Amino acid sequence: MGKADYVNDVEVCVDRILDTVGRKIVFGMPLALGKPNHLANALYLRAKNNPAIDLTIITALSLEKPAPSSILEARLLDPIVKRIWDGFVEFEYMKDLRKNKVPPNVQIKEFFTKAGGYLNTPHAQQNYISTNYTHAIRDLLDNGLNVIGNLIAPHPSGDRGTVSMSCNPDLPLEGFAKMMEQRKNGAKNVIIGQLNANLPYMYGDAVMDAGIYDMILDDPAYDFPLFSVPKAAVAPADHMIGLNVSSLIRDNGTLQIGIGSLGDAIASAMIMRHKHNESYQDALDTFNVKGRYNGLIDKIGGTGTFDKGMYGATEMLVDVFLQLYKNDILKRKVYDHAGIQEMLNKDLITEEIPADILDILLNQKIIGEHLNKADFRLLMKYGIIQGPFEFMDGSILHDGKRYSTDLGDAATRELLEKSLGDRLKEGVICHGAFFIGPKDFYDTLNNMPEEERKLFSMTGVDVVNQLYGNERLKSLQRKDGRFVNAGMMATLLGAVVSDGLESGNIVSGVGGQYNFVSMAHALEDGRLIMMIRATKKSKGKISSNIVFNYGHTTIPRHLRDIVVTEYGIADLRGKCDQDVIKEMLKIADSRFQDELLDQAKKAGKIPADYTIPEMYRNNTPARLNSLISPFKAQGFFQDFPFGTDYTHEEVTLARALKGLKDKVATKKYRTVAGIVRHFFGKPPASIQPMLRRMKLDTTGCIRDRALRAAVVYALRESN
Repeated sequence: MGKADYVNDVEVCVDRILDTVGRKIVFGMPLALGKPNHLANALYLRAKNNPAIDLTIITALSLEKPAPSSILEARLLDPIVKRIWDGFVEFEYMKDLRKNKVPPNVQIKEFFTKAGGYLNTPHAQQNYISTNYTHAIRDLLDNGLNVIGNLIAPHPSGDRGTVSMSCNPDLPLEGFAKMMEQRKNGAKNVIIGQLNANLPYMYGDAVMDAGIYDMILDDPAYDFPLFSVPKAAVAPADHMIGLNVSSLIRDNGTLQIGIGSLGDAIASAMIMRHKHNESYQDALDTFNVKGRYNGLIDKIGGTGTFDKGMYGATEMLVDVFLQLYKNDILKRKVYDHAGIQEMLNKDLITEEIPADILDILLNQKIIGEHLNKADFRLLMKYGIIQGPFEFMDGSILHDGKRYSTDLGDAATRELLEKSLGDRLKEGVICHGAFFIGPKDFYDTLNNMPEEERKLFSMTGVDVVNQLYGNERLKSLQRKDGRFVNAGMMATLLGAVVSDGLESGNIVSGVGGQYNFVSMAHALEDGRLIMMIRATKKSKGKISSNIVFNYGHTTIPRHLRDIVVTEYGIADLRGKCDQDVIKEMLKIADSRFQDELLDQAKKAGKIPADYTIPEMYRNNTPARLNSLISPFKAQGFFQDFPFGTDYTHEEVTLARALKGLKDKVATKKYRTVAGIVRHFFGKPPASIQPMLRRMKLDTTGCIRDRALRAAVVYALRESN
């Protein structure tokens, strides 16, 4: 491995790429945050201005600032965009993609997208690559990948020989290795990094010798603020899903959850369980969670505090893992040695090193009676003994003296037992493959001391998302794994729809969902928990997300396990079809239960005389809202349990304008009439702060008076 060439001009990087690989460039970048924005823009613009260049960009989740779709949205959004995303370097290819102006010599291919972001973008729909996250590098190589670039963090000390892949070792780790192999066979390719001093310097497999890169773009002019993802509001239904899921999580186990309001809801319920257990038990009783699912909870979950804590094994290190860490829940450490991990799992040892640790290690055949170099390294690496020691020529050197490696030797035994450490070292509380989050998430990581940040180990997606490769160690680390994912819809027979529509249009992508489904089934004590909101609202119309059948499937029904809605838990694994249908009906919204039951009966999949038990016939939002209100008054189940980047006025206005949009779609004339009624009247003083935020507190022209009337109507209707 050579020495990295640090370059301070992105155009020089593009020139060298063209000199190395020629005019046919297949440029790969990681998902989300880890893209080298300036390099991507320079490559794209060079190709846009030179039709002789054949450029394919293959990536996932290209980040964009939100764009308003109306004058009112612009008045609300523009100050937010300036406050939260000012300085973020936007992708030129995305601007052209949105305008349908991508030149014919350029293709943009993605294997995962922002949910719903490309539903009306033909170029993106036609060039979507459907693949598992763990197969992404394989598929990029099949597409001719010859340039790969990522955003990297400089070493805190200024050491130019070491960098961190920080937010995205997910794919580059595997991609770099494959490209280096190709070079041995004469392939021409380029590996390039772009430094950004705002990235947290993360440890684990993310730390790399800078020499792996052919070029590193490095100049303060290319630093830019990291893309922030503000926390979303958590609806009452989401909180109920979180409460149900929290009861299925076993202390001393493993957790995988993703970004968004459902992840926040799970973490919020787990914190309630751990820190306010009496109130948590009240909530379980109020919503009859224990009464209905006590057997399942006793078998795989729990409702007590997290005394031993959880370990995170997650493709995405999301903000909620830091919230669980701050609240003393994420604290179970795992180690990259199967023998040590197995002893911890069996309670033969704890993190505190006992006086008889050498005998325990001998009895478990982890070290030999005569220490070899590997044994000695193990003892030193995990802090079991503390030096200064040196292993040389089959002897242990200490303080100028030579000791036997025979643990039966009295002098050796005395020396090592006097040198025992206090606690095991090298423990990790969370493994992640990529991250993105709000600004305070990045600030928290950046402000952590090195030893604390090392608890959050970044690695490849091929490590986190599957058991292949070191299967024994991973299985031991991921004990009692609860792999929690979200879907859009579920069928009565247990299939899940997560990534696309029956029209073939892609909504997001499968990402790592199948990987975690597969892993949950492969681990003896693992369970998959699939979260589905019971209903959705589109253009003002409510429909069920529990359906009899659907023309697209992400996770087939033979891989069914546990499905959770706001109304309850359906344990489907191993059940016959009629029992699966019965369980799914119990967690459907009651407004749609009869229709679903009729469909199942007509298909002959459930007995004609079956009726849904009365206990499950009141699954309505009104009931949930009435039951949740007392807990909200006590400070639980809040809209933003972990804070928000938005002001109170912005949250209120956003909710009101969303309601207005729905009303216009379903009750257009009645809505217009309501707005007209507010055109001439004086707005109440209570909503003046909202109007001021929208710059509608004083109106001169007719247009502004009409906009003000619309906002006043929307605010009054939302209350």
